[in-house]
Amino acid sequence: MRNVKYNKNVMEIMKNKASISTSSALRTMVLMLFCLFTCLPSHAQSWVKKASQGVFTLKTFGADGQLIGSSNGFFVSDEGDAVSCYTPFKGASRAVIIDAQGKEWPVEYMMGANEMYDVAKFRVAAKKASSLTMAATAAAAGTAVWLLPYAVKKAPVCRNGNVSSADVIQEKYTYYTLSLKSDEQWVGLPLLNDDGQVVGMLQPAADNKQADTSYAIDARFAAELRMTGLSLNSAAMRQTSIPLAVPDDLQDAILSAYMGASSMSTEVFAEYIERFIAKFPNAPEGYEYRARLAISKGDYAAADATMQEALKVSEKKDDTHYQLAQMMLQKHLQHADVPYEPWSLEHALEHARAAYQLNGISVYRLQEAQILYADKRYAEACDVYLALTKSDLKPAEQYLSAAQCKLQLKDSEGALALLDSAVNQFSRPYVKTAAPYLLARAQVRSEAGQYRPAVADFNEYEQLMTASQLGAHFYYVREQAEMKGHLFQQALDDIRRAVEAAPTEMLYLTERAAVELRLGQTDDALKSAEAIIRQEPDASDGYLFLGLAQCVKGMKQEGLQNLQKAKELGDEQAQQFIEKYSK
Repeated sequence: MRNVKYNKNVMEIMKNKASISTSSALRTMVLMLFCLFTCLPSHAQSWVKKASQGVFTLKTFGADGQLIGSSNGFFVSDEGDAVSCYTPFKGASRAVIIDAQGKEWPVEYMMGANEMYDVAKFRVAAKKASSLTMAATAAAAGTAVWLLPYAVKKAPVCRNGNVSSADVIQEKYTYYTLSLKSDEQWVGLPLLNDDGQVVGMLQPAADNKQADTSYAIDARFAAELRMTGLSLNSAAMRQTSIPLAVPDDLQDAILSAYMGASSMSTEVFAEYIERFIAKFPNAPEGYEYRARLAISKGDYAAADATMQEALKVSEKKDDTHYQLAQMMLQKHLQHADVPYEPWSLEHALEHARAAYQLNGISVYRLQEAQILYADKRYAEACDVYLALTKSDLKPAEQYLSAAQCKLQLKDSEGALALLDSAVNQFSRPYVKTAAPYLLARAQVRSEAGQYRPAVADFNEYEQLMTASQLGAHFYYVREQAEMKGHLFQQALDDIRRAVEAAPTEMLYLTERAAVELRLGQTDDALKSAEAIIRQEPDASDGYLFLGLAQCVKGMKQEGLQNLQKAKELGDEQAQQFIEKYSK
């Protein structure tokens, strides 16, 4: 009996000990949790729960829908502006955040990025964001900071650290070295001061050797990232396919749209322009780009509707009239075969004149002349161009355009007089800007039979240009004028230069052979003819020139055989030469 009673006592004691041990462990756990929460200053209890609502986790996905990166982040404005690490956005086509309530929200567009400090700013499509409050001043060395983790539907446990050093970067921001043990999964979390204001964003450690040392970038640096006119060209923005924000400054936005027109896909650019219009509803540039996108699809009705909308809201209606007239003119020049009556040249002229009436600048009057020329109203266009020679536009250009009108009117003499006026805007020795006017006059002089004056202009033009700018065609054109002006040696030299510049061009090869024959360069003509045959063995030209050269050289039998072959290949001149050399 004693043994039984003893055993029962032992069991009771063991139960009591177990109970005591369990109670002790529970008390220890409660004490640890109490210590964790009470490690915050007493007044900080009020901001932890609220601040935690502004922290989220970020996930990014590639074009195939696969997860490619993740990080933490936090809101910096109630409108959904947020910051996080930049690295997850590399190669990303889509991104989402999961907020403190566990709700998922898409990232709408990037608002800025800095690859060096691995930070990005973006807009989240949240209905209303709970943003953190930015500290007005940096945290000084030696002060306490608190790492605020991401937690879903519960108050997180902050981690305490101290600022070891605070280094100034870019003259106004701070880069922090912290006495704080952190983990890679906490990168992107906010660091707060005792008052619950954000001072920094945790960054990846430089290495894992200093386990108790962490780093953070000034939260203001990330929050103040913004798009500029040149941001589209930045390496950071080129490495992500997430849509990009329109800059806040209108001039930056206009520059950004200009760059995006050539660097973005049509679909992405169209979305960008819609954001541009939403942000700057009174700026005509957005409507102009939207209209041009419609034109590229052949939808002139949509383009016209967009430009009519622009005319209603634009603060610069003269420019909008000008742009619409320009679109109409380009349609006529490039797609005259596509009917769309509202965009006739007559309507284009109305808009050009409306622009000039609102703002009498010369470029609007110049557009009027260009439309008149396109409409074949050459006399009227000429009058406008001549009037513009007295404007702030370059008179030489206006004289040249007026001369082109005269040529269309078959008035070569009038055209040459105007080209003289264009060239006379420059003094000798001529500068390179005179080159196009000299070339134009040379061509008109040549067509008018003034071959030697034409050659003189060609020579002046040549002096102003480099050899690479001249090309084979220039030497051929000048050779034609030289031959007609009986400047034979110069002509031979030029046609040989043309062949050197374009050795496979049959036009130049045959012309060289013809000139060499005419100038009695029979041996050279033989070689040129053989070169033609090597180039095109089934064409008649080579055999014709070879036969002629051989006959001139006294090789009549061989020559007549080649002339006969030229005849068989379709050369209509060959028979008369056969008859001539058969006698």
